[in-house]
Amino acid sequence: MLKLTPIVLAVGYGLIMYLFSSWRTKRELDARSTELADATLKQITDKFASVLDVDRIRVNLYEVDAVNGLAAPDGRIFITRGFYNRYRAGEVSAEEIATVIAHELGHVALGHARRRMIDFSGQNAVRAVLAGVLGRFIPGIGPWIGGLVASLLAARLSRQDEYEADAYASALLVSAGIGTAPQKSLFEKLEGLAGLPGGGAPAWLMSHPKTAERISAIEALETRWRENGQPE
Repeated sequence: MLKLTPIVLAVGYGLIMYLFSSWRTKRELDARSTELADATLKQITDKFASVLDVDRIRVNLYEVDAVNGLAAPDGRIFITRGFYNRYRAGEVSAEEIATVIAHELGHVALGHARRRMIDFSGQNAVRAVLAGVLGRFIPGIGPWIGGLVASLLAARLSRQDEYEADAYASALLVSAGIGTAPQKSLFEKLEGLAGLPGGGAPAWLMSHPKTAERISAIEALETRWRENGQPE
């Protein structure tokens, strides 16, 4: 029983972190966001709603300067003020920013948003267990190795989620009559807009796939659709 104690404690720690992170995230988003009111974007999201057979797609404006989109664990979709300002300044088109909304809808539909919060808590638990175990055998660097392993696992899972949400967004955009051109053009702009990492770091160290790889994955989807029929 004593041998299981560290694992039990780590699982309990992960559960506590999940509950706390969920509460803190909801409080932050509630305090710093309002519903986005933009007639042009609403015309596009109404097309999404028609495809998805829902009454409407609500998008919230999150008051932070970063250029980003966000799917909350409770299913809400957010665009940051920084991203919206780039759209208002003409640096991003309505169709391009709509691809971000479609991408975040993918995270919600595929269960990524809630799972990421759970994974975050679980990764902290894994990190704690690995650090404790490896610290006994490799004093000094054992905890560091444990943290690295947990981070690499998290990055790999996150990249897979991004590919899946990209594919969902592509299918939604095609079904809504918009197509994937804005999705690919936005990817080409994102590194400059958000200061995202380019070719310097290995892709397996990034939480998001490289731009070229994301575009290639979409083009592979388009090839399959041409051969087998369009997405429904």
